[in-house]
Amino acid sequence: MPELTIEREHTLGLAGARVVAERWREQAEQEWGMSCESEPGEAVDLMRFARSGVSGELKVTETRFDLQLKLGFLLGAYSAKIEQKIKANLDELLGPA
Repeated sequence: MPELTIEREHTLGLAGARVVAERWREQAEQEWGMSCESEPGEAVDLMRFARSGVSGELKVTETRFDLQLKLGFLLGAYSAKIEQKIKANLDELLGPA
């Protein structure tokens, strides 16, 4: 099962990162059909997401977004395109560095 790791640093602070993570969650649910579940924490928020053939989690901190994604067999063939799309999406949401 292919796994993707996508990491992005930011300067938004935890409150700003939570806003971006919420926008990402909305897109993941609406555009990609993901089921998302959030667990806010003091220093790290954790968002788990899944749909048929995909599962993973997004860790949000004051300075980083760390996304781990596991693709099922069928979607594994598209892992490079999926990774490219997610990176572009996060970069757009986070804005200029």
